[in-house]
Amino acid sequence: MSEGSRGSSLAFGQVVIGPPGSGKSTYCHAMREFLGRVGRRVAVVNLDPANEALPYPCTLDIAQLVTLPDVMGSLGLGPNGGLLYCMEYLEANVDWLQEQLQGLRGHYVLFDCPGQVELYTHHNSLKNVFACLAKWNFRLAAVHLVDSHYCTDPGKFISVLCTSLSTMLHVELPHVNILSKMDLIEQYGKLAFNLDYYTEVLDLSYLVDHLASDPFFRNYRRLNEKLVEVIEDYSLVSFVPLNVQDKESMRQVMQAVDKANGYSFGDQEQRSLEALMSAAVGADFHFSSTLAVQEKYVQSQDKAVEEEVMDL
Repeated sequence: MSEGSRGSSLAFGQVVIGPPGSGKSTYCHAMREFLGRVGRRVAVVNLDPANEALPYPCTLDIAQLVTLPDVMGSLGLGPNGGLLYCMEYLEANVDWLQEQLQGLRGHYVLFDCPGQVELYTHHNSLKNVFACLAKWNFRLAAVHLVDSHYCTDPGKFISVLCTSLSTMLHVELPHVNILSKMDLIEQYGKLAFNLDYYTEVLDLSYLVDHLASDPFFRNYRRLNEKLVEVIEDYSLVSFVPLNVQDKESMRQVMQAVDKANGYSFGDQEQRSLEALMSAAVGADFHFSSTLAVQEKYVQSQDKAVEEEVMDL
């Protein structure tokens, strides 16, 4: 498979990225099973050299090339420096990755990536590896997972928006931002606004006003306003809510990713004209998925209030 080979068949997939603890490996496990049920041949590739306890059957593991403990032990590096070195080592040995991926043609590939944020905001090694995958006729979408509990803290949510925007601009792949662990969001506290405010990233001036009500953040209002202006000027960031335990939620995410990487416009699966137009326009799934999650969230909040009243 030569680097510029145009005769090679296309391969579709996802690079699953996001900060530590956002649920990347759990997502890969759940998406692998879900896509398998709809008839796709799925392979999971682990690109995280620190991921030793994989919850899914792994077709290809970077541990065959390099591991974080070995790098830390031999070079005297800490976890962060060691992980950067591992990614640079992978980039330097990208031919190894190309050779290993030759047997995965015909598979839909999930790339489980490391959780170090710097790798997606300003470090170039993984970005260059993704560019190589594109040259090898892999059509990929970046699935960026963010823990939904950040929605309950306006300051953290603004930080998440900045990180997501920086990642989208740096990685240079079709991008789907995911609010993960939606089934746990009611445990984190009450949202200041409806869920669609956070998924669609609506007028952020309300968020700044809400943040300014906190005496600690009042002195930083001007800074927050400037950060919000940058986010709104690009107008790129939005989120799809995800509960991996909910099949409908998984379907909505699958549809968003299929639209992003172009899978839904190919001939891999039989699709009706209605489904194809839905993917092209994208007008229905964001609203329906957010509405369903919002209803569950409101119901859980109402139940909590009822329990408090009963206790009184």
